[in-house]
Amino acid sequence: MNIGIIIHSQTGNTLSVAEKLRAALALEGHNAKIERVAAEGEKPQDKDIKLISIPDCEKYDALVFGAPVWAFSLSPVMREYLKLVPALGAKKVCCFVTQHFGKPWLGGNRSVKQMSKMCSQKGASISGTGVINWSSKEKENQIAQLTSRFSQI
Repeated sequence: MNIGIIIHSQTGNTLSVAEKLRAALALEGHNAKIERVAAEGEKPQDKDIKLISIPDCEKYDALVFGAPVWAFSLSPVMREYLKLVPALGAKKVCCFVTQHFGKPWLGGNRSVKQMSKMCSQKGASISGTGVINWSSKEKENQIAQLTSRFSQI
């Protein structure tokens, strides 16, 4: 299966999870490619987001979206990108977020729900979600569990 891993990553945390996921998907025989969503400026705000990298979702059989949590919500860059994405049909989609705080209820759960809802509204079938808590002692276990679940897409 041809799988697109579409991410927004500013510090590299989300990217590192995406790279581990790509490796796990390859072991399962999938062709997975990481593509990055990017915006102009260091920390764009909701009102002034100008995307400079807009990956095309249509060429993939399934998708994984990943982004950081900013201010207890999905990063505005990923929100803007998902607004622009055309209908996803019935594609299988997995969503994950990375956050600094050690507990998912400190923005992670809300952010992954926001992402999942935006994808569902575009017709996607949500196959899995996950929150990686970067400051948690369980971070590596969380990443391993996420890659295991998502590699079965």
